[in-house]
Amino acid sequence: MSENPILLVEDLHVLYGPSRILQGVTISVGVGEVVCVLGRNGVGKTTLLRGLMRLTPPRSGRVDFMDQDISKMKPYQIARLGIGYVPQGRQIFPELTVSENLTLGAVGRPGRNPDTGLIFERFPILKERLSQKGGTLSGGEQQMLAVARGLIGEPRLMLLDEPSEGLQPSLVPELMSTLKEVNETLGISILLVEQNLDLAFGLASRGYIMEKGRMVVEGGVDELGQEEIIRRHLAV
Repeated sequence: MSENPILLVEDLHVLYGPSRILQGVTISVGVGEVVCVLGRNGVGKTTLLRGLMRLTPPRSGRVDFMDQDISKMKPYQIARLGIGYVPQGRQIFPELTVSENLTLGAVGRPGRNPDTGLIFERFPILKERLSQKGGTLSGGEQQMLAVARGLIGEPRLMLLDEPSEGLQPSLVPELMSTLKEVNETLGISILLVEQNLDLAFGLASRGYIMEKGRMVVEGGVDELGQEEIIRRHLAV
């Protein structure tokens, strides 16, 4: 557990009907830290992020963000506090332009003037595509738009769900470089759910492995990357 957490999750339980998806999850993310959550498909990783944003409200447990209990807040209130969420599958609005997609990313942070210059510095291709509909972008460009939309609200913490999913392998290093810069230059903490171990271990300092809705291994990336751990908990 982090000694200076920006996010602290304790004993989180999430149910879908009678099915218990998360079973007492406890994790933390430190200020300025990148933490990964690994696991095979279907173990509850996406449910964890949705539970933190209360898009799938937990049955019980506590979530603290910057020493404030957000366990009962609405998703828009959580976003306003400074948590950005990039969902699995990007989920951009295909019929809206790049500009409109970015504008929606800032709607939840009233009273702020988003620094689009900062966004375009990191994603220059998006500046060239401002009037283009999101659905006409390439897969890599859509992923850039999804990350940029999460960043434009100036979050303190980003929740990233499988950001490399569907990307060409040649684009993964570019994504890693961008996320590393977001963390190191802007100081944004990241909770990363990822299947691509190279990306996860290249970004995170430590992490967790999930099985059947529980965290079964916690440690630094050197420990999580051991052949025996990967074979036992992550190999398909």
